[in-house]
Amino acid sequence: MAEFIGKVSASVAKEELSVKDNQGTITDKDENTSAKSPLMKLKHWQWWLLVAINIFFLVVGQSAAVLLGRFYYDEGGNSTWMATLVQTVAFPILYIPLFLLSRSQKPSTSSTSPSIRTLALIYFFLGALIAGDNMLYSKGLLYLSASTYSLICASQLAFNAVFSYFINSQKFTSLILNSVVVLSFSAAIIAVNDDSDGPSGVSKWKYIIGFLCTLGASAMYSLLLSLMQLSFQKIIKKETFSVVLEMQIYTSFVASCVSIIGLFASGEWKALHGEMEGFGHGRVSYIMTLLWTAVSWQVCSVGVVGLILLVSSLFSNVISTLALAVSPIAAVLVFHDKINGLRAIALLLAFWGFGCYTYQNYLDDSQVKRAQHDPNEANRETELV
Repeated sequence: MAEFIGKVSASVAKEELSVKDNQGTITDKDENTSAKSPLMKLKHWQWWLLVAINIFFLVVGQSAAVLLGRFYYDEGGNSTWMATLVQTVAFPILYIPLFLLSRSQKPSTSSTSPSIRTLALIYFFLGALIAGDNMLYSKGLLYLSASTYSLICASQLAFNAVFSYFINSQKFTSLILNSVVVLSFSAAIIAVNDDSDGPSGVSKWKYIIGFLCTLGASAMYSLLLSLMQLSFQKIIKKETFSVVLEMQIYTSFVASCVSIIGLFASGEWKALHGEMEGFGHGRVSYIMTLLWTAVSWQVCSVGVVGLILLVSSLFSNVISTLALAVSPIAAVLVFHDKINGLRAIALLLAFWGFGCYTYQNYLDDSQVKRAQHDPNEANRETELV
């Protein structure tokens, strides 16, 4: 199993990225890196298998984490710093697959590897951003229902399209632009919807705070994805699943340290014992809720970073948006959230925006396949798109 996973970081992704790079949809790759990259050894179906596995991790992990986070607040949890901490604190479990992969892969001798100091700076900077982003998400989920929260988070695709354009040289097409506009309208409808429901006891002012925090977190999350893609392409210059795990482990370690400092500095740690004693379903339920929320976020994060490595930050955000579209439906079933007319329209717009971008990725993939047989024809089609 370890050998298979180690090989699953394979060539077809690299070959597709190289062709897409010529078409202007993905940033330039270092030529020396591509010659040494392990993403040059697998067949097409093997690359898609790895992509599918990461999609599964992202969708299932994120949907479960959002629902468990809402459950934590509904049953008496009040600590936003604890809700922030559980999003990254389970990173030690990732050492298990990292150890297995390290045994199945040969040590890297590349002279282009960044220095330890450079890597430390990258991990510290991204980890600090992740902690701030998680705090904004926790504050937003405190004041919003799970379905409203998820619909607002769909705006992250629009933010990521902008950041990818400026940071990763991602090409804008009519479909991508349409997706950005539609998702922006979806978030705007939620913002002006007076009938949007929130948890009991939440005032309109707190609802606005929750909306702004969630919107800000979506923008910061999109920035993080673009910066991670830039780090992989321009600095780390390695394309293995071990690199994905290392990125997730070390940035989560920094984010967890920042969250722990915030937990003690804010004084929220003093109320944790009483919070556990007063939890709606008991102490065991309180511990299990935090435990599985932490595990779910780590599963989700591996999927996010894996898709950034294999495809792009924008594609990773598209799949994240799909998970966000699933969450409102799950919230209706689990928490009996209400879906009024405007929120139903916002949900449909979110699906429409996701569909537009998915179709654009389908067109890009089709062009890649044709380019492998007739580069001139693919270039002519790219100009038309």
